[in-house]
Amino acid sequence: MEKQLRKFTELIGFRYFLIVVLILTGALQFAFMYGNVKGVTYDFKPLQLAPETVRSTKTIEDTYKTQQEREKATNAVGPVYQFSEDVAKQRAAIVTSLFDYVLDVKEEVSSSKEPVPIVDQVAQLRKKFESIDSDQMPIVFTDSQLEGLLIQSEADLKRTSTQLSKLVKEYLQKSIRSENVFASQNDFETKIRGQQGYPDKIFNTVVLIGRTSIIENETINEEQTKIRKEQARESVEPTRILQGQIIVQEGQIIDNEAFRQLELLGMVSNKASMKPIAGLIILILLQMMFMFILFERWGTDEHKKRNALLVTVIVFGLSILIMKFISLVASGFDVTVAFLFPTALATMLVRLLADDRAAVLITVMTASSAGVIFQEGYSSVMQMEITLYIIFGGFASLFFLRSVEKRSHILHAVGVIGLVNMSFIAFYLLMTQSSYGLSEWMFYFIAAMISALLSGALTMGLLPFFESAFSLLSSLRLIELSNPNHPLLKKLLMEAPGTYHHSVMVANLAEAACEEIGADGLLARVGCYYHDIGKTKRPAFFIENQMSGINPHDSLAPETSAEIIIAHTTDGAEMLRRYKMPQEIIDIALQHHGSSLLKYFYFKAKEEGKCLDDTKYRYPGPKPQTKEAAVISVADSVEAAVRSMKEPNAEKIQKLVRAIIDDRVQDNQFDECDISIKELKCIERVLCETLNGIFHSRIEYPKADK
Repeated sequence: MEKQLRKFTELIGFRYFLIVVLILTGALQFAFMYGNVKGVTYDFKPLQLAPETVRSTKTIEDTYKTQQEREKATNAVGPVYQFSEDVAKQRAAIVTSLFDYVLDVKEEVSSSKEPVPIVDQVAQLRKKFESIDSDQMPIVFTDSQLEGLLIQSEADLKRTSTQLSKLVKEYLQKSIRSENVFASQNDFETKIRGQQGYPDKIFNTVVLIGRTSIIENETINEEQTKIRKEQARESVEPTRILQGQIIVQEGQIIDNEAFRQLELLGMVSNKASMKPIAGLIILILLQMMFMFILFERWGTDEHKKRNALLVTVIVFGLSILIMKFISLVASGFDVTVAFLFPTALATMLVRLLADDRAAVLITVMTASSAGVIFQEGYSSVMQMEITLYIIFGGFASLFFLRSVEKRSHILHAVGVIGLVNMSFIAFYLLMTQSSYGLSEWMFYFIAAMISALLSGALTMGLLPFFESAFSLLSSLRLIELSNPNHPLLKKLLMEAPGTYHHSVMVANLAEAACEEIGADGLLARVGCYYHDIGKTKRPAFFIENQMSGINPHDSLAPETSAEIIIAHTTDGAEMLRRYKMPQEIIDIALQHHGSSLLKYFYFKAKEEGKCLDDTKYRYPGPKPQTKEAAVISVADSVEAAVRSMKEPNAEKIQKLVRAIIDDRVQDNQFDECDISIKELKCIERVLCETLNGIFHSRIEYPKADK
C-alpha cells in the first residue's frame, strides 16, 4: 500500500493528491453528518387523517404565534396619561382677561369727552376679544351678549371675574380626559348655577364662558405610551415548538394549525429547508480549507506530509464514526451521553503521528463537527457545551503531553485530561442553573473520566496500527526500538560487540548535538543503535571487532577491502528492511557515510601504483538528507577518530572535530540537507564538550608496593 501511495503521489504531485484526499474526506464527512441536519419529512396534506403520531424533531420558535401574542400584549396596554396643573392657571387667566377687556373698554368710554354709541363700544370690545387665541377660547359672542357685559357696573364685573376664575381654577384641579369634557362642562354649569352673585342679565354669558373654560387637563403621553407598549411586547417570551412535542396524534385530522406547524418545522416534504444542508457544506469547506493550507505550507518532505495527511484524515473520520455511534444510542437516555466521547483521542494521535499544528487543527475540527452531530435542536447553531468540552480536553492533552518517552506519560496526560473534563462539566452543570441530583452529578463525572481513559486507551491501542500501516515513527515506537532485547541489537551485541559499543557512544554524541540544534534527538539516538548493523555480516573485517589482533585486510587487495567496508551500509539497509524497520532508520543506515571517500584504502591502493577511479572507493550514498543523518555522519567519524587517538585532550579533540566537519563540508556531503554553518558550529561545540567529558584526564594512582 505504501508503494502504491508513493507512486500515485509522484504521478499527480502532492498538491493534487492533497486536493483529492480532502475532497474525499469532505464527501464522507457530509455523508455521515447529513442525517443530523436534514430532519424528518412527511408527505402530508391539510385535513387528512394522520397515519401516525408526529412529534417535533427539534425546538424551534413559532414566529406566527409569537407575533400574535406580542400584538395581544401590545394592544392590552392602555394609553399613558399625563396630568397638567398649568391648564387650571391658564383657563382662569383667560377668564380674567375676558372681563379685564370689558373693563378696559368701559374705562376708555368713561374717559372720552364725547359719548360713545353702544354699537361702537361693542365693536371695540369684539376687537379686543380677537387678541385671544380662538383655539384657547373658541367663543363667538353675540352683540347682545357683549352689550350686556358693557352695561354692567365695574363692581359687578370685577366680582363676577374673580368668582368665575376661582371656580374654574378649583374645578380644573381634578383630572379631565377628552372623553369626559362634555360631562365635566355640564357639571361645571351646575356648579355655576348653584352659586350666588352673578348678575341676572349676563348669567347666560357667564355660563357660556364657564363651560368653554373647561377642557381636558390629562392628555395622552405618546412617548411613554410607546415605551410601555414596547416593554409589553418585549416581555412576551417567544412561543416555541419543543423537541418531542406532539404536533398531531395518530388518526387525528391534520387541521390548518397543525399543518402550519409541520411546515414551520420543515417536516412537510415540499417545505424541507435546504439552509441547514448549505450550512453543513460551508462548515466542511472551512475545515478542508484549513487542512489544505496546513499541509500545503508544511515545510517537510512529501513522503512525511503524505503520511501525516492520511493519518490526520483517518483519525478525523474515526472520530466522526465514534460521534455517530454515540449520537445513535443517546436518544434513549435522559442524560447527555455525548460527554462519554474521548475528547483527546484525535488530538493525541495526530500529535504523536504528525505534529502540534495538525493536532490543534484536528481538535477544533472534531469539536465543531461534534457540535453539529450532538445537536438536539435548531434553537442554536450547535451543541456548544460539547464543542467546548472537546476543545478543553484536546488542548489539555496538547499542554500536558509534551514528552512521550514512556507510556506512563500518556497515563499522566489521561489523569490531567480527566480533571479538565470534570472541571468543565462542573462549570456546565452549575451554569445551567437546573437542579441535578447526586446520581446525575456522579454520572457526568464518571463520563468525564471514561472519556479521558478512552482517549488514552484508544491512543495506545491504535498507535501501533498507524505506525505499521504508514511506516510512521512515533516517540513510543522509537523507545521500543531502543530496547536492548530487540533481535537486531542482540545480534549486534553478540556478533559485533565492538560495533555495539561504538554505536552506543555515537548515540550519546548525536543525541546531544541534535537536541542543541532542534533536531530529533531520540531519532538520532535510535538511528545510531542500528546505523552499523550491516557490520554483523562480516564483523571481523572492522577494526573495533578485531580482538585477536589479526586484521584480515592485511591479506586482501585494497579494492576488495574497500568493497567489503562500503557494503556495510547497503547490507545494513537490507537487514533493516527484512525486519520491517521504519524508513527513517533505514535512511540513516544508508546515509551516515553519504558518498564520502574511503581514504585509507584509496591511498593504500595509490601507494601500490594502481590507476585509481575514486568512485570505487566512495560509499554509494545517498548523502545525508536530514539534519539527524548529517549529525550522525559527523559523530560516527569523530567517535572512531577520537577513540584511536593517543592521549586525547581538549585541544586535540577540538582540532579533530573541526577537521572532520570541514572535510565533510569541502566534500559537499551536506549539500542535500538543510543544515546551516551556524548549526555545524553548534554541533562542533557540543561534540567537543561531550567528548571532553568522556575522555577527561584521569588521576594516576601510585602503584602498590610489591
